[in-house]
Amino acid sequence: MDAGSHSISSEKSHGLAPRPPLQEAGSRPYMPSLSTASRNPSAKCYGDRFIPDRSAMDMDMAHYLLTEPRKDKENAAASPSKEAYRRLLAEKLLNNRTRILAFRNKPPEPENVSAVDTASSHQAKPAKQRRYIPQSAERTLDAPDLVDDYYLNLLDWGSNNVLSIALGDTVYLWDASSGSTSELVTVDEDSGPITSVSWAPDGQHIAVGLNSSDIQLWDTSSNRLLRTLRGVHESRVCSLAWNNNILTTGGMDGNIVNNDVRIRNHVVQTYQGHSQEVCGLKWSGSGQQLASGGNDNLLHIWDVSMASSVPSAGRNQWLHRLEDHTAAVKALAWCPFQSNLLATGGGGSDRCIKFWNTHTGACLNSVDTGSQVCALLWNKNERELLSSHGFTQNQLTLWKYPSMVKMAELTGHTSRVLFMAQSPDGCTVASAAADETLRFWNVFGSPEAPKPAAKASHAGMFNSFNHLR
Repeated sequence: MDAGSHSISSEKSHGLAPRPPLQEAGSRPYMPSLSTASRNPSAKCYGDRFIPDRSAMDMDMAHYLLTEPRKDKENAAASPSKEAYRRLLAEKLLNNRTRILAFRNKPPEPENVSAVDTASSHQAKPAKQRRYIPQSAERTLDAPDLVDDYYLNLLDWGSNNVLSIALGDTVYLWDASSGSTSELVTVDEDSGPITSVSWAPDGQHIAVGLNSSDIQLWDTSSNRLLRTLRGVHESRVCSLAWNNNILTTGGMDGNIVNNDVRIRNHVVQTYQGHSQEVCGLKWSGSGQQLASGGNDNLLHIWDVSMASSVPSAGRNQWLHRLEDHTAAVKALAWCPFQSNLLATGGGGSDRCIKFWNTHTGACLNSVDTGSQVCALLWNKNERELLSSHGFTQNQLTLWKYPSMVKMAELTGHTSRVLFMAQSPDGCTVASAAADETLRFWNVFGSPEAPKPAAKASHAGMFNSFNHLR
């Protein structure tokens, strides 16, 4: 079991005007720096023209030049050949340097290099420069009435660069390109609150799971409700995952259901393996395996080759049933560079990130993070993993894989960071926490050069809804 929902006092209960959602959180007034030093890192002090600078002097060389005349007198009787050798050696080593005092540092080397230097630099492989990771959020938005419930999934970022977030009974859309906010739907109190949101692969349609056990499908381009899936679950729907035209739903009843949204009789498969709420669902990149995590501390790996539309004894059986976690398993993330690698995170009594080979079911590594693991995201461009946490630091932690060395810890949230979503370019991460703020972090670097977009094969996924009622 893991800590679930907690009530949050809102402005409404104090009689104050409600905060508008997804607006910039209050920023600090500008404070000028009290430092008189120059902010320009290239500006350097070169000392005084009449006072020697000890840091610019070679003290060993200065000692040699001071004692050399005395040695010349002592060695006057030496043979001419030895004297010639000594002078030639001094000339090579000193490089005709005669100054003892130095009044300024040596100027920087010129930028233009010779052809020989250029050729040698091409032969030597340059060291990779370490990426700068900002320690503070790039932007912070208010998220009033965000439900503080570990088992829900209330944040998702679509392929069209629109972020969806459920606040109480309402789903809001925030366009990352323009910064505009719109309201998609507000459900009535009998159906709400909203318990899960998930974008379809086309970035235009979105699934909304409700506390009443219904699932709504919306077209965001026209703000039109396409259909409502009823009778799929017996209680709230807290996890959603898309696999092309299949919408997989996980409920508090412990069932996992595959729904083909193109057909009227949408239920095509049911997976039964959890005894408590299914709070985590993720399809692998290939669409061949499904990972599910539950409040029963279980992790299941399901394979489409083992699925059947006619449930019977021994059918729709899990590929692996993994019992290593000691708390609810909500955080799931498939590795983008290794198809059979899955990262999972456990709740407050477990606090571990575990890595699995989903072909064999072997646990490859386990790292105790020290706090509740709420969400996991892989970097699409580097071998890095980002985790969000609860008590005590409520931080985001960036790990280097596979060494699991901490690269950065991002703080700013004042309560547990329940949800994370990644931008389509893979560089920006949005985090929503129980402190009712939505923060954006430039944690995964700058986007790569854009590549020609392939034609989407899922464009006609919802065409049949034109005649479905």
